[in-house]
Amino acid sequence: MRRDGDKPLRVVSPKISLRQRVQAIWTYRELLGEMTRKELTVQYKNSILGFLWSMLNPAINLVVYFVVFQLILKNGIPRFAIYLMCGTLVWNFFSMGVSGACGSIVGNSPIIKKVAFPREIPALAQIGSALTQMGFQTIVLIVFLLAFRSGPAVAYLPLLIPALIAVILLATAIGILFAALNVKLRDVGYLLGIGLQVWFWGTPIVYTYAQIRDPIQFGHSHYLWLFILYRLNPVTPIVLTFQRAIYSVTSPIGTGGVPVHILPDHAGLWWYGWQLLAVIGFAGALLLFALSVFAKREGSFAEQL
Repeated sequence: MRRDGDKPLRVVSPKISLRQRVQAIWTYRELLGEMTRKELTVQYKNSILGFLWSMLNPAINLVVYFVVFQLILKNGIPRFAIYLMCGTLVWNFFSMGVSGACGSIVGNSPIIKKVAFPREIPALAQIGSALTQMGFQTIVLIVFLLAFRSGPAVAYLPLLIPALIAVILLATAIGILFAALNVKLRDVGYLLGIGLQVWFWGTPIVYTYAQIRDPIQFGHSHYLWLFILYRLNPVTPIVLTFQRAIYSVTSPIGTGGVPVHILPDHAGLWWYGWQLLAVIGFAGALLLFALSVFAKREGSFAEQL
């Protein structure tokens, strides 16, 4: 980084340190804000409802899942709409942020080839856009909480802060990594889309944690590999935390007075807390790796685009 008058010039080189990269992003924070606003504006351009679609789409999806899993398949989860919304709130941000960031460099190829600025900014703008839409979808969740007269578990609400940090770090790390890989190998974007579909069903959103855990406890060892993959999924503890804090029901009394296990019924604050810290640590390490890969590849972006 050197200065010509008052304008900072960015040297595209893998030799730029992590500290310099973060400083450069901070220097161009106004550009990051503008690109985030642009992504939100373009997405709903010429739309009558505009940003209301950010709330209407998840609401419609919620109704569809509710009808299928609660009324038709009868999964037995009380207040299933609240349970489902807790998981989709996290997943919608994660999937939108990662998939948007993946195509951000290719999508902004005209300015990438002509203007000097930190190349991570388009990917970060996608994360910022997804985070903003998560805020709108939170309004939908609050409406459903009021409609069902459902209250959160107040003692667990502080865990939402590290849970949010964890999912933002994870989405940013994966988004930046795939943004770099997608420039040269465009198949990466398609593979990511398939991977996210599989990943969704490997996360306790439309089914419960207990439906995977209980068969193991009752001696069905052929489910063990599935449970291991399930627990290694870094999004799982984040979703479980949102469900525990907002949905709050662990083992309601079902038909005939038999408890229906939904969330980890004997898990306390520390059970959720240490898992979130593990995800934050993993996501932080992955982000450092993603930035190093990005640094090695960004010098050839203009040529490959």
